[in-house]
Amino acid sequence: MGKIELQKLTDAYYDVLKEIGNIGTGNAMTALSQMLQCKVDMRVPQVRLLDFKDVGALMGGEEQIMACVMLGVEGDITGSMMFMVEKKAAKHLINKVMMGFGEPGEEFTEMELSALQEVGNIITGAYLNSLATLTGMKIFSTPPQLSVDMAGAILSVPAIEFGILGDKLLLIQSQFFDEMEIDGYFILIPDVESYARILNSLGIPIDGLLDETTS
Repeated sequence: MGKIELQKLTDAYYDVLKEIGNIGTGNAMTALSQMLQCKVDMRVPQVRLLDFKDVGALMGGEEQIMACVMLGVEGDITGSMMFMVEKKAAKHLINKVMMGFGEPGEEFTEMELSALQEVGNIITGAYLNSLATLTGMKIFSTPPQLSVDMAGAILSVPAIEFGILGDKLLLIQSQFFDEMEIDGYFILIPDVESYARILNSLGIPIDGLLDETTS
């Protein structure tokens, strides 16, 4: 199966990708609510297909300090999955997970980092599981990697890895809140061939989207 030319995606295709994002994010928030043992309210996710260079600005600038859990995606599709949240909000989230026993201050302890990695692993896993169920594909994740750094530095990792195949990513911005409103960003970065596999698995015609030089 060839590569999709992403610039040919119409509103109808975006609607399909948005629905995937909505379902995946909803499952992730359910997993988070179960972990926190409280209701997590969520606004309707905003789904965008963006250039890498535009993502940092959406998060408050490339120098915004973010916590990120990133894992590889393998199986019928390949790529990366990321969950990113601003550092202060991540600290609040982990304090909730640790039932108020998190350390004061801006920096994370080793225990907090471990808890944050596990939170990210569980909610991204829930997202990918919903994608696998929806598409009927086999999708596996690699062990998660945690980083706390500037948004631009974090995003440069998948940008370099997938720069040869394309510079677009599917970003789901999900606002969720308990006492504090948190902007969480789920970023699904399939390689370009995987977009075709996802749409094809859902019975969406893709012939007009394929790059004729690779099909």
